Amino acid sequence: MTTAEEKIHYRTCPLCEATCGLEIHTMNGEVTHIEGDKKDPFSKGYLCPKGFSLKELHHDPERIREPMIRKGTEWFTVSYEEAFKEVRKGLRRVIEKYGRDAVGVYLGNPNVHNLSGLLYLPLFLRALGSRNQYSASTVDQIPKQLAAEFMYGSDFSIPIPDIDRTQYFLVIGANPIVSNGSLMTGPNMRGRLKALQDRGGRLVVVDPIRTATAKVADDHHFIKPGTDGYFLFSILHTLFDEKLAKEAHLSGHVNGLETVKELAKDFPPDKVASICGLDSETIRTIARDISSATCAAVYGRMGTCTQTFGTVNSWLIDVINVVTGNLDREGGVMFTTPAAGGKTSKKKGYRFDRFRSRVSELPEVLGELPVACLAEEMDTPGEGQIRAFVTVAGNPILSTPNSERLQNGIKNLDFMVSIDCYLNETTRNANVILPAPTPLERSHYDLSFYQLSVRNISHYSPPVFEKKESQLDEWEILLKLATLVGEEEPDDNAAAKLDEKSIHYLIKKDVQNEQSPLFDQDPKEIISVLEGRIGPERMLDYMLRSGPYGDHFKKQGGLSLNKLEQNPHGIDLGALKPRIPEVLLTHTGKVELAPEVIVKDVARLKEESSEQVDMVLIGRRNLRSNNSWMHNLPVLMKGKDRCTLLLHPEDGKRLDLQDDDLAQVLSDTGSLEVNVALTEDIMPGVGSIPHGYGHNLDGTKMTVAKKNKGVNMNILSNEKKRDAVSGTAVLNGIPIVVRKANSGRNEHGFVRSESI
Repeated sequence: MTTAEEKIHYRTCPLCEATCGLEIHTMNGEVTHIEGDKKDPFSKGYLCPKGFSLKELHHDPERIREPMIRKGTEWFTVSYEEAFKEVRKGLRRVIEKYGRDAVGVYLGNPNVHNLSGLLYLPLFLRALGSRNQYSASTVDQIPKQLAAEFMYGSDFSIPIPDIDRTQYFLVIGANPIVSNGSLMTGPNMRGRLKALQDRGGRLVVVDPIRTATAKVADDHHFIKPGTDGYFLFSILHTLFDEKLAKEAHLSGHVNGLETVKELAKDFPPDKVASICGLDSETIRTIARDISSATCAAVYGRMGTCTQTFGTVNSWLIDVINVVTGNLDREGGVMFTTPAAGGKTSKKKGYRFDRFRSRVSELPEVLGELPVACLAEEMDTPGEGQIRAFVTVAGNPILSTPNSERLQNGIKNLDFMVSIDCYLNETTRNANVILPAPTPLERSHYDLSFYQLSVRNISHYSPPVFEKKESQLDEWEILLKLATLVGEEEPDDNAAAKLDEKSIHYLIKKDVQNEQSPLFDQDPKEIISVLEGRIGPERMLDYMLRSGPYGDHFKKQGGLSLNKLEQNPHGIDLGALKPRIPEVLLTHTGKVELAPEVIVKDVARLKEESSEQVDMVLIGRRNLRSNNSWMHNLPVLMKGKDRCTLLLHPEDGKRLDLQDDDLAQVLSDTGSLEVNVALTEDIMPGVGSIPHGYGHNLDGTKMTVAKKNKGVNMNILSNEKKRDAVSGTAVLNGIPIVVRKANSGRNEHGFVRSESI
């Protein structure tokens, strides 16, 4: 029974891609209880442990709640006015002396879960005008987005497995039960996979680890890390060789099929079986099963992206879906129809290689540079060297390759500012920290993930708590930063003026676009309908109204923010539907099955085969650990130590290592010491350490994380070893040496003097 003081709020969880509905109980400004929203049409009451942690995150006493300035090693709380004054002074000094490219920006993963970040970061980045833009995307997902850009004309036109209707689901290098999808938004993946099997479908997993997903699969096959390209090409070879391809499917909408056929000839299963560790008949059987299924979906993620052929792998997965007749087909892989944010304009060119990085000359990809070159852009002297740094909700010292180099580079900056909620391994180096409100103090709409959803869905979440009057929302901070990097001193209304200018720009662009439903409408009438809203709410309302389900400012009953506010559990917009050719935004208006840049990289695949090494390292993920800051929440850190080195018992015997022994792991960039956990769930010759740990550096304020510090596996990754197309660093398949530890750790948790 509810009392007058108790309130119930409904919203979606912003902590991972699943977008689960939450029912949040509060009393007198405190969260008392969180459970799954049973009336949410998408998650239907499902909730993973991360959802419960929002209570601890909101009330965490170590969260930064006021602007802070560092003087020496001491931090002082200041007003926003004083903090912004320091930011302008620091950034303008660098810009005036060295130019705009001397300011680097790193955007962390939480920005994609933040409506303010998604809508207002582009304004700040355009105002800054620096080419040195980096994000967590180039750590783990850009190969998949780049393949979509080349093949379909947009980096968010990623074909999503129609998991609720498919009959055969092949999962490669992904663990959807733990990730809750990952570029495949869908809550309760365990339940969805069980439903697949209950209706007679099959789940097959190919992965070096018998993951949580693999354990419920009908079949699981180990594969040597880094060899997915050979496996995928051999599937294609079998499809063509045994005449199993459905070449008539989408034949009028596909270019490049003959090129793909020719490339696949060089990868027969008998030739590649020993390279990837699967026998040839298993490969042929998988190819036959995909082809013969009434409908099938092939899906790959982190494991296929973060290796030396990440873009080739992502492309091959889509090629297989095309040639088996499963692209844009119910039960295959399909394109979401998002309520807001979907692109409609055809490409004049690809967002790729429009400029290059200064030191290694890596190509720009989708508007940013690969984070693998961030450290060298900081520590290599010369014109264009990064001398100031802006981080937004990111911790690159733990999440990017060869972490020690970046850590040393950051120490030499002239100025650094961070928008963040914690004093972590990265932000401890900042001169100014601007606090972010808690997720419960801001509105939320999953603008990105509803473009990648297994079902068309729309859900708006108003703030649960009003933030303090003195506190700024992130969109306000980002607008303020955009005005601070300009040449002229901004007045008090500069941020508000920029917000007005931005919404007018969007409207003007659409009313002049013949492909827009708003074409030739009166901008003044549109603005008048939006009156009463500002910031993200106004922008979102406009996007919803002008989207495929919207009222287009002239018809009754269409989608709007007001309608979502009247439906607090969200609105189900239906199952995925075929969208070809309308979704194709390539310059030809067709699926480009053989993009020139990717096809060229196949020659490298032929030449390299698999490097023969004693042992390789891969990462892994836990349901309770999506980002490094989650390690400061007790509810997510309880239980046994999860930062261990997984080894197969055969390797344990060979290396004289047993459970809980301390092992030394060496790569060509460094060494660390970590406790061993033996398990037959990992392939012999492979070791695994989870990402996001290494909370042992001085100057942080994350007490719970420090008690569960673990080790930072990224000190073992080499930023020079990359996917040749996208520049993504190799984080899976790192050559390592493992042996019993015989020396102590230094302050960084690794031994610098030794490497392989």
